[in-house]
Amino acid sequence: MERSIQQIARLAGTTSRTLRHYDDLGLVPPSRIGGNGYRYYDERALARLQRVLLLRELGLGLPQIADVLSREHDAASALTTHLSLLRQEQDRLTRQIAAVERTVTALREGKELMAETMLDGFDHTQYKDEVEHRWGKDAYARSDDWWRGMGDEERQAWKTSAERLGRDWIAAAAGDIAADSPAAQDLARRHVDWLRAIPGTPASEPGGDLDAYVRGLAEMYTVDERFAATYGGARGAAFVRDALLTYLESTR
Repeated sequence: MERSIQQIARLAGTTSRTLRHYDDLGLVPPSRIGGNGYRYYDERALARLQRVLLLRELGLGLPQIADVLSREHDAASALTTHLSLLRQEQDRLTRQIAAVERTVTALREGKELMAETMLDGFDHTQYKDEVEHRWGKDAYARSDDWWRGMGDEERQAWKTSAERLGRDWIAAAAGDIAADSPAAQDLARRHVDWLRAIPGTPASEPGGDLDAYVRGLAEMYTVDERFAATYGGARGAAFVRDALLTYLESTR
C-alpha cells in the first residue's frame, strides 16, 4: 500500500517540504515518483522514515543520521536496539508519573507527603549500596556531596551531557562501526573524560587505578542488564566495552 507525501506528512506530524528535504539528502527516498511528479511511500519507506524520526528524537543531526543509516543492513535489528532504549525511558517516565500522581492525591486529600514515594524515578542514590560495596563509603560520599552541591541548571547540564553520550554510543553501535575505528575511539575518550569528572571515582583520583576501574565498568556494562539498557541492550553494551578496552590499550 502506498501513501502520498501529503498523507505521510500528516501522519508523521511534519511537512511535505521536510520529506522532500529528506529525499534530497538520501535519508528517506520515496518508493516511487508518479508521472505527475508526486512522491509516494510504501511500507519499507515508512519504516525508514520511522528510524529517521527516532534518531532525530535522540538528538542526532541529519549528517549523523545519514552516517548511521548508511551502515545499517538490518532495519529490524536497528529498531530493536532503539526499542530497548525507548522501553528504558518509558519505565523511568512511568515511575515519575506515578510519583507525581501520588503527590497530587496526597496534597488534595491533606495526607502526609512521603519522600520515598514522591521521588521514585528521580533518585540518584539508587546505586548507593553497590557503589559503597565496590569502591568504599568515601567514594559514594564524595560523589553524593558533588551532586547535591550542584544547582538545578548544573545538574540538568550534566544529565544532558550524559544522555548525549549514551545516545551517541547507541547510534555508533547501530551503525555497525568497528570498536577500534576513530569514531568509536573518540567516544571512548569522551566516556573516560566523563568518568574522570565525577568526584569519588577511581578515575577522578590522582594516582587512582583508572585502567582497572574502566575495565571493571566495561565488563559490568555487558553483564548487568541495568547498565546494558543504557546502551541499547547487550549488543550495544558489548560495543562500548570493546571500544573502551581498545582505548585503554592505546593509551598505555
